Parts: sequence; structure tokens; C-alpha cells
Amino acid sequence: MASTAQSLFALFSSTTATTTTNLRRFSTVRCGPRDNRGPLLKGRILSTEAIQAIQSLKRAYRTDPTDLPTHLLSRLIKSDLTAAFKELLRQDQCALAIKVFSTIQSEYGADLNMYAELVLALARNGMSEEIDPLIGELEKQGGGIQCEEGKGLLRLVKALIGAQRKESTVRIYGMMKRSGWGSAYEVNEYLGRVLSKGLRRFGEVDLADEIDQELGRLFKGILVKPRV
Repeated sequence: MASTAQSLFALFSSTTATTTTNLRRFSTVRCGPRDNRGPLLKGRILSTEAIQAIQSLKRAYRTDPTDLPTHLLSRLIKSDLTAAFKELLRQDQCALAIKVFSTIQSEYGADLNMYAELVLALARNGMSEEIDPLIGELEKQGGGIQCEEGKGLLRLVKALIGAQRKESTVRIYGMMKRSGWGSAYEVNEYLGRVLSKGLRRFGEVDLADEIDQELGRLFKGILVKPRV
């Protein structure tokens, strides 16, 4: 009887050990993120070339921020440059993102959404002083702005106001007028109200009143007369 019990105990122990081993062997390990960065956005695919360019830029930046292999960027196609730009912004690598942005601007031209994304990242990382020169360069490219980029323009205006960039906000409004906003291009009421409110907050009352008058002419009865 004792012998039989010992045999059963030994068999049970062996089976339990085997089962435990198998469970350990096939257990799933989940690793959390190593930092506060979010996951890649859906639809954003980094090619091998884009990944290599990002890695090369980051390595060089750690060694000498003034000597970056920007020649690598000229070899990338537009989609790779755009993906690299967005990925660097996601990682809050603003200094490197600016380099990629400059290449995109010189090779293909950057849309207003890209400007807005860069402004938001700069403000988020305490680099707001870089925003005014960025908008200054935009102004030098012919002095106008593509008003038909409605969503991009709205995002840029909101980003500038949120970053407290008075000079850049005034410049954007000037570029909008030179591009035919209100004459050649239909005035967007919501954009006008956001811009007017931002300019008024910055103390640019005359410009804000100018926008309100134009909106009042086009959308009678909608706007409330600003306080004097």
C-alpha cells in the first residue's frame, strides 16, 4: 500500500512538474513602453531607408549636433521624408525634425499641416523661440499663403495662438490678406472668429476689429459687436 502511494505521488509530482514546465514554456510576456511616447499612428509606415536615416541623424546628433549627415535626407523620396519627419516629432526630436522639414520644404514644399505639426511640437518642448523664424521663412517664400488649405490654415492659426506667438499670428493674417482671403478666397467664418479672438487677446484690437467687420458683412447677425 505504501509502495503504491509513493508511486502515485511520484507520478503526480512528475506530471505537475511537466505541466508547470510546459506552462512556463508557453507563457506570454508583455512589455510596456520604455518611455512616454505614444505608439506609431495607424497608417504610418517607416521604410528601411527612413529608419536608417533617423538612426543616423540621432547618432550624429549625440556626437556633434552641429555636424549632421543631412545629405542622407536628399536620397529619400517624399513619403519617406514625411514619415521620418512625423516620427521624429513623435519622439520629440524637434531639432532633427527641423532638418527633415527643411529638406521637405526645399525639395517638395511643405503644406500648412506640416507647419502646424512643427509649431505644436516646438511649443510642447519649450522651443517656442524657434516658431517666429519658421513663420518668417514661410513669409519669405512669396509673401502669400495657400488659403484653400482650410484645415491646415486653421490648425496653424490655432497652434500659433496656443503658443502665444503674437508676431507670427499677425504675419499669418497679413499673408492671408495678400493671398486674397476675403476677396479671391471665401472667408471661413470659424477661422475668422478664432483669428479675431487670438489677435484681440494679443492686443491687436484694430486687426481684430477689421476681421470682425468683414465677418459681419458676410455673416450678418451672427457676430456680436466687440466691446470697446
